[in-house]
Amino acid sequence: MIIQQITKAIEEWAPLAYQESYDNCGLLTGDSTHEVKGVLLSLDCTEEVVEEAIALGANMIIAHHPIVFSGLKKITGATYIERTIIKAIKNDIAIYALHTNLDNVLHGVNSKICDLLNLQNKRILQSKKGLGNVGSGMIGELKAPAETHSFLQAVKSTFAAGSLRHTAVLKDKVLKIAVCGGSGSFLLKDAIAQGADVFITSDFKYHQFFDSENRIVIADIGHYEAEKFTKELICEFLREKFPTFALHLSKINTNPVNYL
Repeated sequence: MIIQQITKAIEEWAPLAYQESYDNCGLLTGDSTHEVKGVLLSLDCTEEVVEEAIALGANMIIAHHPIVFSGLKKITGATYIERTIIKAIKNDIAIYALHTNLDNVLHGVNSKICDLLNLQNKRILQSKKGLGNVGSGMIGELKAPAETHSFLQAVKSTFAAGSLRHTAVLKDKVLKIAVCGGSGSFLLKDAIAQGADVFITSDFKYHQFFDSENRIVIADIGHYEAEKFTKELICEFLREKFPTFALHLSKINTNPVNYL
């Protein structure tokens, strides 16, 4: 099997055309015609992850976050990004990223989050104009109303969050839940407009919490925590497409945030 066969299958699932304008998805290093000996799946691609791929004999890394996000003007090894790229190229390891294109598809990152929360009737929170079931975030309902504090505790446990920052609890029970993997503050108005009781996401700044206007509970679980199951999502897809192929889930915790 060659790299191009894998990327073709991925891009049928999460087309590159669905990525946001600021993003950098697709093949970042490597030759698409090279044979694949093994694939390592990770949320981030770091030097440690490349070393893990080398140890496993995998010559392709598929990550959610692109290691090259903005333009590189030099590759001297001065930054972790440059060192990661150098190590990958020296060891003939291809790096592929599927980021906001996977966020924006119906059965992508946000669908996985909904499934982990056992949400029903899930749908895109902010659809892209003219694209139907393509867009940002997702909203769904619990099978039955849940006591608010218990639900927030369950969310913290499910995503193994080091902390869960949230706005004031507004009512005893919640039913409708909005989610967004990664940074989702831009979807707050959509979550409120669609009647969500809780909005689960990450990267809210202090003043943005005031924007809840006591109409919704914002639950910030952390960026890594909100997307940590993405590698399992990609693995499930690839195992179904290529059942006999060597796939490895990275054991490296790439979360740069630590908690006391």
